[in-house]
Amino acid sequence: MSTIPLPPAPGATEHISLALADSAVMLPGGRHEDELDSPAAATTWLVDRGLAPEDTELLEYCQNQLADLRHQLRALFAAQVDGTPPERSVLEHVNRTLTRVPSAPLLHHDANRGLYRAPGHPVTQLVEHSMAQIVEDAAALLTGEDASSLARCGAPPCDRFLLRTHARRHWCSTRCGDRVRAARAYERRRSVVHER
Repeated sequence: MSTIPLPPAPGATEHISLALADSAVMLPGGRHEDELDSPAAATTWLVDRGLAPEDTELLEYCQNQLADLRHQLRALFAAQVDGTPPERSVLEHVNRTLTRVPSAPLLHHDANRGLYRAPGHPVTQLVEHSMAQIVEDAAALLTGEDASSLARCGAPPCDRFLLRTHARRHWCSTRCGDRVRAARAYERRRSVVHER
């Protein structure tokens, strides 16, 4: 992970599936950031988003499952953005994830909190439950009114997805937008110098 965290792309706060898809990103200079680069990082990612209790400790197998789901979601989102049908294997993977576990958190009770809802599964089932919730969000996003707003960041090499809040928004963050504007300004100055 970088020392300066990237701000969430528009829509990633509201859609957990978009946050997962954007949990790995290509950055200028050939750098690659991955929020799921270890079992501990994947655990933190789930805990921070309320998808796992704080005492969870994921195994490498679970980290790999989450990273694989990210890959499948990126393929699904890319097909949506490109206006092409998704690969059959991607749809099959996503549908298996949706149907593998019940989507509802279980009802629990303790003396301090009273009644509350939370996943109540062993770690591997907890990850499968979290993944089902993420895929449920992706299905709702891709079939809902925001589906046409899904876009890819227009600042290469960034490969994050975002929801366009207005037609002119092409970047996932101010940082990417500033980088594109700076490159355009540099190119304009360079063109002027060559014309002289």
